[in-house]
Parts: sequence; C-alpha cells; structure tokens
Amino acid sequence: MIIYPAIDLIGGKCVRLTQGSYDDVTIYGEDPLKTAMDFERAGSEYIHMVDLEGARNGGSENSHVIKQVAGNTALKVQTGGGIRSMEKISDYIESGVERVILGTSAVKNPELVKEAVKKYGEKIAVGIDAKDGVVAISGWETQSRYKAVEFALKMQDIGVKNIIYTDISRDGMLNGPNLNAMREMAEALSINVIASGGVSCIEDILDLKKTGVSGVIVGKAIYTGRIDLKEALTC
Repeated sequence: MIIYPAIDLIGGKCVRLTQGSYDDVTIYGEDPLKTAMDFERAGSEYIHMVDLEGARNGGSENSHVIKQVAGNTALKVQTGGGIRSMEKISDYIESGVERVILGTSAVKNPELVKEAVKKYGEKIAVGIDAKDGVVAISGWETQSRYKAVEFALKMQDIGVKNIIYTDISRDGMLNGPNLNAMREMAEALSINVIASGGVSCIEDILDLKKTGVSGVIVGKAIYTGRIDLKEALTC
C-alpha cells in the first residue's frame, strides 16, 4: 500500500482544513518545497498536493508551487484542485506532475474525464469527496446528486484507474478513517482506491490496508507529530 503525505495549499502555504471548512484553516508551513523535501528525505516516493483555492473557485493560485515541487524533487506528484480543462491537465503533466486529479469537473463534465483518460491514461485520477455517502463538489461546499459508489463505478466504466476517496466528516479530525466506507468502495471497484480522511496513527494505516485500498493519504497526523512518516513507510 502506498502512503501519500499531503500538502494542502492556500496562499502558497501548507495548511489543513477541518472537515473541509475554509473558515477553519491551520497553517503548518510557509515553504511547501521544504516540506516536500522533508517527505522525500523520510523515504516517500509520492506526494499528494491540493490547491484548495483552485478547488473552491476553479483558479490556479497555487499551481506554481505544485510545479516547483515536481521540478525540484524526485517525488511523484499527485495533484488536484480547480483542474477543469484539458489545457490545465496538459500544463501540469508537461510540468512533470505524475497524476492529475479531477473532482468537481468529473461530476459536472464527464466528457472531460473521457478525453483526458484517452490522452493520458493512468495519469488521470478522479477524486470523490463524500459526506454521508453523497459526492460533494466545489471545494466540498456543494452536494451533487450522486452516491459515492455509484459515481465511482461510472468513472471506472469510463476507464479511470485510480479513485481518491475522501470522507469529509473525518478529514482533519484525527478520529480515525471511515473503514466501512473505504471497504465498501474497494470491494465495489476493480480499480485502485486511495483512502483519505481521519488517519491519526499508524494503526489506522494498517487497518485501512485490510480494507483493500491501494493507498492512503496522510496529512494532519504527520504535521502534528502523531505519525512519523519514516516509521509509517517502514511499516
């Protein structure tokens, strides 16, 4: 199972939100590149980066930071937030980003997912952020009409090979992942599911591994010292 240490970006800084609320922001670092290099030194091969301002408004406020990490580390960058056109997808991939995550755009414009998968294959992932089993979009501030598993199956049929599944109610809470939801998603799909939300300790990572997910995103638990990344990677 792959561990993806996470950097969420607002104003070019490393931040974390609590349950996706833009009114509850904690800054954990002024220099995302330094944080990424720390992850690399700990032994990580991957990093998960989200432009939170882009996710909310469809802009590219933090894209320069993401490209900086892709260009100045050996980390495989997985990124999302505000990516709603082929131009932006191509811009990231041509800048060295390993995998682009479509979230809001996947719900509103599935044709974009089809076009992107046709051109870039496994470099395209879909982020499914759910609250009470229903997909949320636009920086988690709007609910869609889709149930999470239903939408994931639709994306699998299009040809998507990686789903990033976030339980919004657990995100940033450090109270454990939603194991039942992650298991349900992993069992329903034949493609990779990467779990996100609520991881607070190494035991949570080991519990998630048993659900069948292929990866786990860890953010706040690393920043608060609850998880030592090097130790987690060894486990």
